[in-house]
Amino acid sequence: MPRKTQVICFANNKGGSGKSTTCANLGYALTKLGSKVLLIDADMQLNLSLSYFDEDTVFDLAQGEKNLFQAIKQQKDLTDCIAHTKYENLDVIPSSTLMSGIEFELFTKMQREFVLKKCLSKVKESGVYDYILIDAPPMLGTWVINILAASDHIIIPVEASPWGLFGLANMFEFISQIREIAPELSIMGIAVTKASERKNYFKQTMETLREADTYVFKSYIRVDVNIEKAQDESKPVLAFSSKCRSSEDYMALAKEVDSIVNR
Repeated sequence: MPRKTQVICFANNKGGSGKSTTCANLGYALTKLGSKVLLIDADMQLNLSLSYFDEDTVFDLAQGEKNLFQAIKQQKDLTDCIAHTKYENLDVIPSSTLMSGIEFELFTKMQREFVLKKCLSKVKESGVYDYILIDAPPMLGTWVINILAASDHIIIPVEASPWGLFGLANMFEFISQIREIAPELSIMGIAVTKASERKNYFKQTMETLREADTYVFKSYIRVDVNIEKAQDESKPVLAFSSKCRSSEDYMALAKEVDSIVNR
């Protein structure tokens, strides 16, 4: 019997936390562990889509009828919006630049907090995917409420920098409020990104997070120029250079996530 599809969103109201990069690369790493993964680009910046398709392809998808914005606007099943990547067992639902108007679109809907959950229900219940990973925009509002309400778990990427923890308390408070309508949502953990082990603020970040009442993944993502090189070629870093340190980090994080889900 196939295991239940797990929906995990990546959210942080602070920009630059490494949300899209973590979502994109963790998704690919999970496929290397034998899972089938669907990535959902829920951010108007299109970074998750650009992680797997070139700019022309992303532009065409974003301007067409088979993207996340059009499905939400029309409250349609997301199945027809799935785009296959060149990588085995990894698909993407692309975003659109029109996502800038998603809050207005949701305002006109009944039960507006659950529109994404309804659109995603058929895909999730089909059991085709082991994991559905959603990249949320760096904001707090009705759209992010939709994303959290549609998810089983949340991973909060936090940049290991002097400003990396800014706004984290607001994120926790927001999540606690969402649990009033989505009581089963769990915080899987905090994933530390852009880590430079030699710098003091990395140590300070880790010490501060360990004092928080939230799990911090043992696997953190180190600074690595190969991540940017891979992004420039619209590839996950594991496909670009499987032996680099960030590839090792994402594989370690994938194993940790998979073990948490299956324990």
